[in-house]
Amino acid sequence: MTAFDDTVHAARAATELDASIRALGAVIDAPRVKGWYAPYRVDQRTDGATLRSDIAYGTDARHTLDVYTPNPSGTSGTADALRPLLLFVHGGGFIRGDRRERANVGWRMARAGYVTVLPNYRLGPDHRWPAGAEDVAAAWAWAHEHAAELGVDPQRIVIAGESAGAAHAAAATLMSRFRHPQVPPPAAAVLISGVYNAQLEWLARRQFGIATPDPRNEAYFGTDASRYPAMSTVEHIDAQPFPVLVTYAELDPPQMQVQAGELFARLVTRHGFAPDLNVIAAHNHLSQLEAVNTVDDVLASTLLGFLDRITQR
Repeated sequence: MTAFDDTVHAARAATELDASIRALGAVIDAPRVKGWYAPYRVDQRTDGATLRSDIAYGTDARHTLDVYTPNPSGTSGTADALRPLLLFVHGGGFIRGDRRERANVGWRMARAGYVTVLPNYRLGPDHRWPAGAEDVAAAWAWAHEHAAELGVDPQRIVIAGESAGAAHAAAATLMSRFRHPQVPPPAAAVLISGVYNAQLEWLARRQFGIATPDPRNEAYFGTDASRYPAMSTVEHIDAQPFPVLVTYAELDPPQMQVQAGELFARLVTRHGFAPDLNVIAAHNHLSQLEAVNTVDDVLASTLLGFLDRITQR
């Protein structure tokens, strides 16, 4: 199949999937959405990058990560240049998920020139807040410590996450208590459809259509509502400003859309940040990630446009 045929095939698939995504609406249905994209994930491109798997960054069984490294271009002056690093944290509602489910992100971003690290982290209910943020900070410290062997510029490490992973990435970067003392501020943070205000989700369950009891948030944040303000990132931002990209999907559930707006507003009005804000068109909470490196580049293009500008690639 020629490159032109590949492009036409991908465009046709994206159009067909768009109808399914819109018919489903703002609903998180992981089996259905993963099933839609499974055939395309099988044939996704992995050329131009190398994978190292199952590297330990801590003592827990979940403290493992994979590294996707761009292959040297062979062009004079570029093979030895230090690259930026993207630490990308998977989602899973605080209680499930695995880094290998986001291998497509690893391959896509490495093919674009970013050393990409995908960590696992501890899950609820066995491990509650702030275990996720602590683990993101630990994986970040590992990346910083191993920057030389990874061929990475330690000043150009970007922390990113989706859904629950975005909640952990936000806490790890915006709350200075979690950052390891030897690690400099991130070059940027990318927060995709995350949860940043646990108290809001508790108080607005009816409006957001969140179940009571909540099998996700309660497994991670617990059932003592009086503690939720202390676990809400928006209430405890104290990091000095750095570049941030906040995104949500056009068909995200309402709570993700509201919290993206709230985080953006607080960063701008209270903390001196100037974050970017983007809506990922024609996608829902899961399809925006499943599409990466498969049939469309909507989310990946948004991320790369931001990252290339911030890291000056």
